[in-house]
Amino acid sequence: MKALLHRLLPKSLVGQMLLAVALALLVAQTISGVLLYRAGEARREAELINQLAFQLAAEPRFDFRRVPQEQGERGWRRLRLERANASPQLPGEAREDGREEHLRAVLEHEGIAIGELVVLERPVARDSYIMRRLRDQPRWRGPGRWNERDDMIVAGLRRQNSPGWLIARVAEPQREPRAMGSIIAQTLVLYGVLVGGLYVLLRRITRPLAALTDRVKRFGGRPEGGDPLEPSGPEDTRRLIAAHNQMEARIAALLDEKDVMLGAIGHDLKTPLAALRVRIESVEDDAERAKMATTIEDITRTLDDILSLARVGRATDPLERTDLAALVASVVEEYEDMGEPVELGETARIALPIRATWLRRALRNLIGNAVRYGGEAQVSLLREGEEAVIRIADKGPGIPPAELSAMLEPFTRGEASRNRETGGAGLGLTLARAIAEQHGGQLVLANRVGAGGVVEGLVAELRLGAG
Repeated sequence: MKALLHRLLPKSLVGQMLLAVALALLVAQTISGVLLYRAGEARREAELINQLAFQLAAEPRFDFRRVPQEQGERGWRRLRLERANASPQLPGEAREDGREEHLRAVLEHEGIAIGELVVLERPVARDSYIMRRLRDQPRWRGPGRWNERDDMIVAGLRRQNSPGWLIARVAEPQREPRAMGSIIAQTLVLYGVLVGGLYVLLRRITRPLAALTDRVKRFGGRPEGGDPLEPSGPEDTRRLIAAHNQMEARIAALLDEKDVMLGAIGHDLKTPLAALRVRIESVEDDAERAKMATTIEDITRTLDDILSLARVGRATDPLERTDLAALVASVVEEYEDMGEPVELGETARIALPIRATWLRRALRNLIGNAVRYGGEAQVSLLREGEEAVIRIADKGPGIPPAELSAMLEPFTRGEASRNRETGGAGLGLTLARAIAEQHGGQLVLANRVGAGGVVEGLVAELRLGAG
């Protein structure tokens, strides 16, 4: 139920604000409608009791007439007060205690000494006195007049020291539907004015916020120069956009300085390394010369990894829509051509806007780690919900669960089986994670656990948004 509500509720600020206002207005109008309805019912009851009291308190020789309803009747209709020797209550009829108390209070206020008082509700068709009158006066029938299908209120009064009863009758007035209709019309007008006005106001606020969000996304994925975002909207939103423009300019300047610094470092370090690589050729001891060459290559490879990691957040090549299945198959084929134990498993046809060069680099790092530490690599491409998952599984010793998250940090290495002698400086996973995040995804590491809880290898997953 909670998940269903989460899916149905609007996600945007405009939608949530409009929903909140609409619900609040609905509650307020419902309360107003209930109060008006209760007030109308109280007024209707008071009019009915006053009509009965007027008839019972008047002189018996007067003719009593039915009070016209608001629907509009054609004049009043004569209805003589009935005299009887017994109570008007018929077998099976229930007395209206609330109305009795109300009528008693009114009559006592008029100074009438009450011996007995009976108030009850009765269908017109069951009242013999009314039915005789209707037979004698057919013109009294019809809408807005006496009708056999209607109900009426009968009040019987026996005064103190009087054996007879005075019986008054009042047709129960129909409930007025116009009050609820006016409430509904008022609610619709309020919805149109308030919700419509609020929508215009919120759009003025959220439109520049949406533009700012798009700008932040573009800047986060590929920081680059360009004209700053034009401030718009309310003053608070304008100040926010202006502050973002200043921050963006500062970040771009820092990234430019970093690129210059990295270029200088790369040039200043690689040049002497190349010279050193030439000099070791003069070393006569072959074993010593091989060790020195391996060390230089290791330093060069580490330097390349560091420079790549620093540049991954400032990629200069644009996103291009690429068939992931073809890209994964081509990387696996490279290892197969070199005789490496890399196998391509299940693949799905998924096309995404990516930077192919960088994603190839991430795949090579993950496949290389799987071959180096697990002896083989099984690569697959799957679609899971709105994600494209590139899965690389090995059959190595895995990683202790407590160290899985730490393995994604720079220069972090695992237990003894993943030591310096196997190559690398602990930057491969970090670089792969940075490339995944550059594409709006993530790198997930998990151990493959078999029967009995035995670790059977490591699974690395590149999860990219495929929605």
